[in-house]
Amino acid sequence: MDRAVRQAVFVAPAERDELERMRRAHAAAAQQLRVSASGPEVWGWRGRTLGRRARDCWLRIVSAEAGKAGGRLWEWTATADTHVPRSVPRPRLRGVLDWTAPDVAYRAELTEYVSIPPVTSGTPALDQDIVLPDSWWSELKSALGALATVPTDRESVRQNWVDRNFRRFLGIDPIRIRETTTGHADLHWANLTRAPLIILDWENWGRLPVGYDLGLLHAYSLTAPATAARIRREFAHVLDTDAGRTGELVALAQLLQACSRGVHPTLTPLIARRAQALTHTPVPTPYPARRPS
Repeated sequence: MDRAVRQAVFVAPAERDELERMRRAHAAAAQQLRVSASGPEVWGWRGRTLGRRARDCWLRIVSAEAGKAGGRLWEWTATADTHVPRSVPRPRLRGVLDWTAPDVAYRAELTEYVSIPPVTSGTPALDQDIVLPDSWWSELKSALGALATVPTDRESVRQNWVDRNFRRFLGIDPIRIRETTTGHADLHWANLTRAPLIILDWENWGRLPVGYDLGLLHAYSLTAPATAARIRREFAHVLDTDAGRTGELVALAQLLQACSRGVHPTLTPLIARRAQALTHTPVPTPYPARRPS
């Protein structure tokens, strides 16, 4: 994601009242959980979440209108902590706090602080090839294999999304998702640390098409050809199957939906080209290579 786009989505709320409300809520959560927050603020998508380091932990809050709390952003990090096996490297949850102020509900999550830096910071995509040890790739393969065995009825990707959107974004008739697995659903380079591997941000995990996670990671690597080739080589047993190609197509279609909103402008033509290579059909919308400044 280009810097201009990152600044538009992963920033503090533009309205001063919203900014101060989230800061007060974060401070209140820190007090209740008996930690002292420090370090820079890290805002989530369009200012919906706020996180800061709190000693050896990370304290994140999310807010929603009273009566509308719940769903992935609200609950799925906590459910990952209880359902996903410890063999999958991830931050452990230390505490959860829920409360409601007038018209607004809050959830605070206190997790282990991860000192190992993510592969990328602030953007899900690579801008150049990276060198990771063979052990890192083995750890990723093992982690995804262990995650695939987790039983859950949580759906991260639904057939009805495919039915509504494939023709619009891929120019082909919807395909049927016939093989699913349990996955992360947001597997990109800002959610993977350098060695040793830790997988971050578990708010989207659940059932998804086989090949979806890996198709997403591969798409976010298209500006780094050697790394993209490494992914295809390491995970050929998934990506080169019929089920894997279906999952990759779903991932590409969802990314093209984001591209249609001005996200990932540098990656856009590469994602479109990869989709066309799989479908042998031009994508129906002429996505711009860059968002106008």
